[in-house]
Amino acid sequence: MKIAIASDGTNVFQHFGRTPEFALFEIENGRVVKSSALSSGELGHGALAGLLKEANVELLVCGGIGGGAVNALANIGVRVIGGAEGNVKKVAEDFAAGTLATNPDFACNHHHHEGEGCGHGHGEDHSCNCR
Repeated sequence: MKIAIASDGTNVFQHFGRTPEFALFEIENGRVVKSSALSSGELGHGALAGLLKEANVELLVCGGIGGGAVNALANIGVRVIGGAEGNVKKVAEDFAAGTLATNPDFACNHHHHEGEGCGHGHGEDHSCNCR
């Protein structure tokens, strides 16, 4: 299984849509067998789903992520585990071992949008808690 972890290089990045890179790990038989890095370049938010699809990622592990991004990833078959934090290598190892602890309240309420809006279309059925 190939997983991607939103990363700032060494730690889990807490805003999926602005992640500078992804730490990629291949997991086999409960162990990490290969790792690499994938730069997000100038891409952000919605375009990141396509980048992960092109890299054949099956699972994204991240800190915070909004509902729109979760839906975009689900539409291309990428599962999401949010609420992770700490060193990306340790997170990958914990995931592989089945011991990854996460914060269940990982919606995009961890950051401030500084007037730009989060792009989630805050309609009546919006549930991302980012306001």
